[in-house]
Formats: sequence, structure tokens, C-alpha cells
Amino acid sequence: MHFAYPPRKNSNPPPFRPRSSKLPLLRPSRLRTIFLLLVAIAGVFWFFSGPKKDAPYREHVPSGNPPVVILTVIDPTKYSDAYLKTVRENREQYAKRHGYESMIVKLFDYNTNGAPQSWAKIIATRHALSLHPEATYIWHLDQNAYIMELDVSLDEQITEAKKLEGLMIKDQSIVPPDSIIKTFNHLKGEEAGFIISQDDSGLVTNSFILRNGDWAKFFIETWMDPLYRSYNFQKAERHALEHIVQWHPTILSKLALVPQRTFASYGRNKEGNSYRDGDFVTIMVDCHPTGANSCDNQSTYYLRQLQAKFGSGEQQS
Repeated sequence: MHFAYPPRKNSNPPPFRPRSSKLPLLRPSRLRTIFLLLVAIAGVFWFFSGPKKDAPYREHVPSGNPPVVILTVIDPTKYSDAYLKTVRENREQYAKRHGYESMIVKLFDYNTNGAPQSWAKIIATRHALSLHPEATYIWHLDQNAYIMELDVSLDEQITEAKKLEGLMIKDQSIVPPDSIIKTFNHLKGEEAGFIISQDDSGLVTNSFILRNGDWAKFFIETWMDPLYRSYNFQKAERHALEHIVQWHPTILSKLALVPQRTFASYGRNKEGNSYRDGDFVTIMVDCHPTGANSCDNQSTYYLRQLQAKFGSGEQQS
């Protein structure tokens, strides 16, 4: 019996071929999915690592706490303690009646770097702005002055927009009588940043009101620039102010000029806009530390007026 032999292998097998390393071709739908996934990943990466746009700038608007800071710079090296006490009490009594803040600082606490020491009141104004960022107004009132109508708020007297608009002197020469630079005609009460008055020779820096904000900081930094402090202006900071107001429209555009007797009446012995009973403020511009014309002597009349109207809160010197 014969059995069939199993088939013999080919004695000449094909040569060995390694498997291809190429991936199988992807279908178009799968390629599209991968592409979209890569785009999405790139988008997420760009969102978190790309440059951020700053939010639009918005000026900080003070909350009005306190509404007003009354700033007075005193010189205890020259003036009597009794007189300066009456000035301090006058500011504190007025501030207490209206929810304001009284800020009394000393003249030589501020370094004017060789400039006349009167520049200290401008540096002190910058100090007040930094100490009270939420105050609406900084009212600088010189040491040789009294607030005479304690029941009248600053808003009622001058700063309320419509009130201020009715007081503003427009198209008026900054330096009388005939300066060619004049106050703006179109300024609105709510747009005013700096309120000041004028006497026969120029701007009255004994009493001024500054609306808090970025413009106020710019204005004060400009006014107290070392270049102006080092320049030999005849009346120091007063003439420096008149210079920058006339040469910087950005400052002139916010200046509200009001009648002097609104909040800067001169003493009753002065000619022109001298104090009359019922005026809001009196400024004893010609009083001295000592002598017959001392601030102690001149203050007696005004302290009696205050005592007669408002009681013993104001003490006589």
C-alpha cells in the first residue's frame, strides 16, 4: 500500500520582506477631526499665554468722604500760640458743622529746597490730596484768615455746579487789567477743577479750592515743579501760578474765576474788596506776627463777630 507524500516546500522560497513602517492612509474625516483638535489646542494656548489687553482707563471718582478737607498751613515759630489756637478752633468748628475734615500742618514740615517757604502751602496741598484720596475738594485757606459764616456750607456758598456757574467770571483777563489771556467762556460748573478769585493785581492764592482727581494731581505737580520754585518770581508761588495758567491751556480750561468776596474778602481796613459783615471769609493780608498791626490785634474784631453770632466756640485772643 502506498501513501501520498506530503507536498514538498518550494526549494526556492521568495525573499524575506519586512513589514512596511508606513501607517495606513487615514480617511479624510479623521484628518479633519485631528486638524480641528490641533486648532482648538493652539487657540487655548494662545488665549492663556498671549498678551492681555488692559481694561479701558477710568479716572477714580472720589466717594466724597469727607466732602471737603480744609487745609491751613501755620507758622508757630513767628505767631503766638493764642492766635494760632483761634485759627485752629475756627477751622475745626466749621468742619464739625458740615462733616468736613480740618487739616492743620506746620510750615517748616515741608522742605522747599531753598525756595521761599511760602511754597510749602503748595506742597502741603499735594500732601492733602494723597492723605485724603476720597475727599471731593481740598480747600486751602491761609493762616491769617477766618471763616465768618459757620452755618453756610462750601457747597451752598460756591461749589454746587449751578451756584458756581452763576458766580464764574468769564472772558476775564487773568492778570488785570489787560492780560490777553482770559478765562474761558464755555466752562461749566461741573467741569471746573480749580476755583480761585482775583484782586486788583492778580490771582489770590490765600484761598483756593481744588477738586480732587487726576487733573488736580497734574495741576499741583505742574505748579510746584522745581523749575518754577527755583525761578526768582517776585511773588513766588502766586506769580508762578499766573505764569502756568497763561501758558498751559490744559490748566486754564479748568479754572473757575469767581468774585473775590465769595470766599476771599480782604480785611476791613483794605481798599477794594474788603470784608463786610455777612461775608463768608475774611483774610487779614497785612497782619504781622507782632507789633501794633499784629494778627492778634486785627483778629479781635472778627472773633467778637463770631462770638456774637455763634457763641463761645470762638474764643477771643
